[in-house]
Amino acid sequence: MDVEGAHAAIRLPEGNRWDWDVIAWDGGQLRLAAGYDLAYHHDLELVFGDPFFVCCPGTFHDPVFRAPTAEELLRVTRQVGEEPAVVVAFEADAGGQEPVSCLIAAERFEVVRESVLRYWREDAGPDQRFAPWVRSPDQQVASGPAGPLPTTD
Repeated sequence: MDVEGAHAAIRLPEGNRWDWDVIAWDGGQLRLAAGYDLAYHHDLELVFGDPFFVCCPGTFHDPVFRAPTAEELLRVTRQVGEEPAVVVAFEADAGGQEPVSCLIAAERFEVVRESVLRYWREDAGPDQRFAPWVRSPDQQVASGPAGPLPTTD
């Protein structure tokens, strides 16, 4: 990934990645996952550390990343009171008639290139990463559909 200045357009590693979704989002991070078919795996994640402004759909396709406009930078700066360290802007297909404009501001930004499986595989290697919702058959039995099994003491 190349970043030319704090608010320049990002350039992603080469590859066919038209499917994107939010794989994790909490107060500490926003993680966007990308791949050519998210049913099975993804191979790229954009990790935004300490995000404080997020305007993007949960699922989108074919994003075109660009430098944020002066108006977008001003919008985010007004929200937080200072110019953020990282601002990422892009247009994407979210299933509507027109592309949507997306904007994310955070304290940190990282690109992770790694194959992440979105389903359980018994033959996966010990270093294989799985999506957060993937559970081994043993974990599924122990937790069940509604969480851990109650204990009787």
